[in-house]
Amino acid sequence: MLDVKAIRSQFPALARKINSQPIAYLDGPAGSQVPTSVPAAISDYLLNHNANHGGAFATSRESDAIVEGVQKKVAGLLGAQDHSCVAFGANMTTMTFAYSRAIAARWNPGDEVIVTRLDHDANVSPWVRAAQDRGAVVRPVEIHPEDCTLDRDHFRSLLNSRTKLVALGCVSNAVGTRNPVKEMIAEAHQVGAWVYLDAVHHAPHLKIDVTDWDCDFLACSAYKFFGPHIGIVWGKRQHLETLPAYKVRPAPESLPDRWMTGTQNFECIAGVGAAVDYMNSVGISAIEEYERELAQELIAALQRVPGLKIYGIVDPKRYHERVSTVSFTMAGHTPTEIAKHLARENIFVWSGNYYALPLTERLGLEPQGMVRVGLLHYNTVEEIAMLEKALQELVR
Repeated sequence: MLDVKAIRSQFPALARKINSQPIAYLDGPAGSQVPTSVPAAISDYLLNHNANHGGAFATSRESDAIVEGVQKKVAGLLGAQDHSCVAFGANMTTMTFAYSRAIAARWNPGDEVIVTRLDHDANVSPWVRAAQDRGAVVRPVEIHPEDCTLDRDHFRSLLNSRTKLVALGCVSNAVGTRNPVKEMIAEAHQVGAWVYLDAVHHAPHLKIDVTDWDCDFLACSAYKFFGPHIGIVWGKRQHLETLPAYKVRPAPESLPDRWMTGTQNFECIAGVGAAVDYMNSVGISAIEEYERELAQELIAALQRVPGLKIYGIVDPKRYHERVSTVSFTMAGHTPTEIAKHLARENIFVWSGNYYALPLTERLGLEPQGMVRVGLLHYNTVEEIAMLEKALQELVR
């Protein structure tokens, strides 16, 4: 059982008020708030250990030790056995473009790449561009529009001996759908394809286990799990050592340096370590259990609003197939109008496509998109009540 009051006390932003009224941060899918330990770690690095990588002097050795320590913590968070296979970078999107270029260097004309219509475009466009550069063919997996889940039969039909890579999101950042990644990875491996997982929206909600899943690569971003803006990519050692890394000549060939190009954001990497410590202190199982209860409350509240349509899984018996991220439209109001109305009530949500453009296109919701409400473990049922009350006001 989570002590939500104690948890919230660690997040100064959650105590902020506007016009003497509390704020409901329901915008977690675009970036979480941070506990005090994260900026404390960033500040400590800058004030006491600030130095570049690889020097013989004390602060450089301290800095390198901090970075390696964070790599070990992140490896634990991801279920990885080898921390040197964890690389940091600017963000998941930038890193995925770099990895897609390296991976695609071995593709030939006629090879095939599978993406999905449920994914954030950061795990779609890099592979589309890479395929264009190499003359490969992109095959998108269709969805079931009625519940926004992947069409598994269609996915299986696309797999063949020419499939070189499957780009798959663990959880939809738009509608909260959980994909059966372990099963899909096994199916992809049966035809010799690699799998690149986008776990950005998975990380704050659910356990990750790259060893059990047997994926080839996994990408995530610390700003989604209560840390700073740092991208993270883990890959299998045999891939990371043999793929052509696009780097400067003086950079080491050893892992992870050959994939961590340029001078890194060492202070924010230190903050990532604090974020992982925080996640471990709360416990991912406790987070998942509490957020499932929140999702049930949220969906029930939204279903009480006349004219509101939820996209995604709404059957309570299937809540284990989703996380507490819910998107909707509402008759008579555009998503932008709804988001602005909620903002005036100090309820922070997003409208649009949240870069999940393949999904909103498939659902016929462009250019307006949807309204997205994303709950994290620091959110409460009282905030859900605030949201329902504000939405009911639009009905009158």
